[in-house]
Parts: sequence; structure tokens; C-alpha cells
Amino acid sequence: MGTLNPNFEGEAVIVTGATSGIGREIALRFGDAEAAVIVADIEKEPKDAAVPTHEVIVDEGGTAEFVQADVTDCSQLTELVNIARDYGGVDVMINNAGLFIGGSILELDPEEFDQIHAVNARGVYFGTQVAAIDMIDRGEPGVILNTASISSNNAQFDQVQYDSTKGAVRMITRGAALELAEEGIRVNAVAPGQIGTEFIDGWSEEAPEAAKNDDLIKPVPLGRAGTPEDVAGAYLFLASEEAGYVTGDLVSVDGGWQVF
Repeated sequence: MGTLNPNFEGEAVIVTGATSGIGREIALRFGDAEAAVIVADIEKEPKDAAVPTHEVIVDEGGTAEFVQADVTDCSQLTELVNIARDYGGVDVMINNAGLFIGGSILELDPEEFDQIHAVNARGVYFGTQVAAIDMIDRGEPGVILNTASISSNNAQFDQVQYDSTKGAVRMITRGAALELAEEGIRVNAVAPGQIGTEFIDGWSEEAPEAAKNDDLIKPVPLGRAGTPEDVAGAYLFLASEEAGYVTGDLVSVDGGWQVF
């Protein structure tokens, strides 16, 4: 099977939530593709590896910088874009930072509701906004990619608060794509399925075995849980010229979960 090997030499890529999980793999892949990668996260130390993301990229001969950032703070999102100017300006903005809080709609308290929406929806909205404004100001239209979810289109038990944030990501993506098309800025989202990461405590250990034994709540047609490596390639494709006529889309990377 052939492979897609886009090159992002001379381009700056911001990845939020890039210390661990899917975000880490996205950042590493863009580093391999010769982009200057701004690794943004609240924590520098990864949950699922020994060496911080930006250090791996630099050790392998790439360019990367860690910036501590809370995506619920608009001033910190703006600072990320300002830092990208040291590398020529943001070309690809990846709003990947996310939070999971489960529980019944009968139990969630207002503080938890505000917290998950601040990270998952507000962070994506204003991450999109600050990147788009900077691209327009520089006259350099780029690409904005948001991390959605299978929950963007499908309700799941005890996840209404999470599902609602990912539904918001889908509509932020579509609305922004419509509005920013005249500026030449493409906006898309990737919707991962059941991916084995530390995002949900214990899921990384349980998911592969559950998929193997067909014990998932809803079976994955491809017969296994996904990995961050399965997901990251979609971001490189959507950011590349190969996807130059794709905008406003939500690309599912879920092993066929949404098919039935």
C-alpha cells in the first residue's frame, strides 16, 4: 500500500494538547515532516512516554518548542500565535486539547459542565479565531484543524456533557469554514473513534483487549481499538495541498464505528 509523505518545511504548526496521546503523535508526525512545531499543553511531561514531545522532535533533528498554555485563556492562545511568528507565522493551527468528564445528565454539576465546555468548545472556538485573525493580518491563509469525535454526531451513554462539546466542535468547524473560505483559510475536523490513550483513565490498557474479545459497547468493524498513530495521518493529509479542496468537513477515523 502506498504512503502519503507531505513535507511542511518552512511552515509553523501549533498543536494544543500535544504532550500526550493523539496530540503527541500529531506533533511528532509534523516534526517528521519538517515543520516547526509548537507543542502547547498545560503539562510538559507526557502521561504515556518518558521523553517530552518537543524533545523527541529536536533529538531527531527537527524544530520544536514547548509552550505551557491553557486553552481556556484567550490571551494564552494569542501568545501561541505570537510565538509562531518567530517561525514565520502559524500555517497550521491544530485545536486538539480536550477534556473528558463522564457521568449521567442527572449528576453533573454546573462547575463540571463549565469546565468541559471551556476546554473542548471555547478552546476550539477561540483557537480558531486567533489563528484566523493572524493569518488574515499576515496575508498568509493557512489551515485550521479541530479535534472532534464520534461523539460529534452520536450520543453515548453517560456522556451528554462530552457529546455536547464535540457537537459544538463540529458546528464551529463548519461555520468557520463557511466564513473563512473567502479568506482562503480551510477549516476541517478529525473525529477519532475508540482510541487507546490515557485520555480516559484505564482505557489504553482495556481498549485493545476489549476490541479483540468483541467486548466494546459498540463493536468496531475493523475489529480493534485505534491508536494515536492511526489518527495522526488524517491531520497531515488535511493540512497538506492534497486536501486543498476540502473544507468544512469532519473526517471520521474510527475503524468504521459510525457505519452502523
